[in-house]
Amino acid sequence: MIRLMTKEDGAVVAPLILVILKDMELPFVTQYGEEKTIEILAEAAAEANYRYGFANGIVKEVDGKIAGVAFGYAAEEEPTIDEPLTKVLEAHGMDTAAKLFTDPETFPNEWYLDSICVSEEFRGQGIGSELLDALPNLVKQKGKSIIGLSVDKANPGARKLYTRKGFKAVGEVMISGHLYDHMQKNI
Repeated sequence: MIRLMTKEDGAVVAPLILVILKDMELPFVTQYGEEKTIEILAEAAAEANYRYGFANGIVKEVDGKIAGVAFGYAAEEEPTIDEPLTKVLEAHGMDTAAKLFTDPETFPNEWYLDSICVSEEFRGQGIGSELLDALPNLVKQKGKSIIGLSVDKANPGARKLYTRKGFKAVGEVMISGHLYDHMQKNI
């Protein structure tokens, strides 16, 4: 079953997000460590308007377990999408100027698929495809007709999946020192 994420899902979803953040080699993870990053992400998931907040995520459940997650937001939300993290950092006595992301990622007028990750236990079972297939209905409800995403040039498997799902490369973007193809799909 694919459903909207809830506040209570944060503790299960945070380690999935960490997989992506580690692949991106984000300085935040290096500075604060994996355990603290998971703790911060789990708490921040309760903030509806945060990049990884419950209102921006959908999950795929299999036998009562979260098998995968996808997060996204409208391009015009990008300037403020990480502001709710400040409150969580402050509660932990951390530097409130700390950021996970410092580079712009979205293209104008799109709903941006920020992250998609499948639990290692469920990989190879089509979970990622199911999450991608569920996005158009969500995106239409948000008033958008274009889904955008960034795929690492070093990840041809993901690029192949996105291409198979109808995404086309429309540009490039540099995120945390890595070059990504920006892809879009009209829905």
